[in-house]
Amino acid sequence: MDISHYVNTLGKSLLAQYGERVHKVALNVGFTCPNRDGSKGHGGCTFCNNDSFTPKGRTIRPLANQLFAGSHAVRRITGARKLIAYFQAYTNTYADIERLRSLYEQALAHPDVVGIAIDTRPDCVPREVLELLCEFRDRGYDVWLELGLQSSFDSTLRRVNRGHGFAEYAETVQQARSMGLKVCTHLILGLPEENASHARTTLSKVLALGTDGLKLHPLHVVKATMLAHEWRMGQYQPLTQRDYIDQCVELISLTPPKIIFHRLTATASADILLTPAWCEHKWSVINGITQQLAQRGLSQGSALGMPWRKEADHVAIAV
Repeated sequence: MDISHYVNTLGKSLLAQYGERVHKVALNVGFTCPNRDGSKGHGGCTFCNNDSFTPKGRTIRPLANQLFAGSHAVRRITGARKLIAYFQAYTNTYADIERLRSLYEQALAHPDVVGIAIDTRPDCVPREVLELLCEFRDRGYDVWLELGLQSSFDSTLRRVNRGHGFAEYAETVQQARSMGLKVCTHLILGLPEENASHARTTLSKVLALGTDGLKLHPLHVVKATMLAHEWRMGQYQPLTQRDYIDQCVELISLTPPKIIFHRLTATASADILLTPAWCEHKWSVINGITQQLAQRGLSQGSALGMPWRKEADHVAIAV
């Protein structure tokens, strides 16, 4: 069984578009965040320790070195020869426009790079950034704007110290999509005081506004975060793996097939992960989601009466 039998995955979508494997290479170019530097707050989100998703630890290498190492690793492990440069760590539109242009151009200059994905906060995307991304799209590059919403509930966003509300997300996503930019929305399951009903509501509101892609993440507790303190004090309890899988399966079935799932889970390395332990292992979660979809006869969009169907001439690639 393969997840792309049941879900419209990014890997499958890129394979159909390019006729070969295309893989993301995660980059850290030393950005910060307005929720850390005092512009909007201090300390960042209660769950945020960027080492949990920064490739190869804490050392920031030159961009060219990261792309060189990443391209060779991807080719060796997956065989992919085309890359999406994924600006991942912290807020990747939070800088002077000329610095952004320079960094994005450096990434696109790599011979294997066919596009960029820019991970950022919805309150840090001024029009000049959208116009810059449109320039790259108009030059033929694949461009994704990835917005970290996490929840549509302002009470939850305040609870985790996000420093923005749903209104900022709505404004940015509408403007970006009106300019023809593709948007991928990040959602976290298992946020404090949220349950499956909250997740359904958030998905419904995101779909109503319009999005082109989705990323689902479990909330995990990592070292050096306020969430770690809350967990130790008994003020937060993470989802079990089964609960996370059940919520993912439901959200997948409620998502129209045209929307691309960029990710269905997220992991943290053992050296910083506190709990839940299952967040160290990506494939056990992916396999669990696949098995539940198969056993329950579900697929992306099936709850809407328009189930996803795997096209026979595509080679399946998991998220």
